Formats: sequence, C-alpha cells, structure tokens
Amino acid sequence: MKVLFDHNVDRRFRRHLPTHEVTTTREMGWEQLANGKLLQAAAGAGFDVFVSIDKNLQYEQNLNALPIAIVVLDAPSNALPALLPFAGHVLRLLDMPLKTVLYVLRPDGSFACHGTPSRSKP
Repeated sequence: MKVLFDHNVDRRFRRHLPTHEVTTTREMGWEQLANGKLLQAAAGAGFDVFVSIDKNLQYEQNLNALPIAIVVLDAPSNALPALLPFAGHVLRLLDMPLKTVLYVLRPDGSFACHGTPSRSKP
C-alpha cells in the first residue's frame, strides 16, 4: 500500500511499516499545503492512505467526500517512542480493505470510523 505520512508523523516510524511504501509530505514537497489540498494531491499521486496524528482532521474535512483513507493515530505526542506502540495496529489496519473514511486508531488497536465512504481502496 502507498502511504503518505503527514509532517507531524516522525519519518523514522516508516521503518516499522516495512511491507508498505511510505513517503512523507516533506519528501513530496507538500508540507505547506493545507489539508484539503494535501489530500487531493495525495490522491492524485496515487497514495492509498494518509497517516497523521492531527486529531482535528475529523473536524476540518468534509468526511463524506474524502479522496483517500485517513488514519489518525490517537498518540499522546509525535515522538517516535509514542508512535511505536501503534506499529502493529497500523499494519493490521493497512492489511484491511480501507474505505475513504477517517479512521481514528486508538492505543489499544481499536479504531473508530468517521464519514461515509465514497469508494473503497484496495
């Protein structure tokens, strides 16, 4: 799966998702794009999922018209030690057929979905 990390996700976290192609917004030159434009650019570039720790995304986006799936890690910070407990949970979620909704992934591995999917991602 082609994964885009938001600028707030420690890029070293990608090492813990070895079965996926992970790129950061900085590597794409997109760190200055606002979230709506960023999601459109990501979808246009063929990304399957956007990973962030920005818990406000669910309030800032039209969740019924998302161009790609979003996974928000409900982590206490963006420091790598705070993200590491999510690695296995993220891998399990990415192995599922994702819909174009916002997934809030909790530390215990459970998740909540927000929005009405416009389409499924492979």
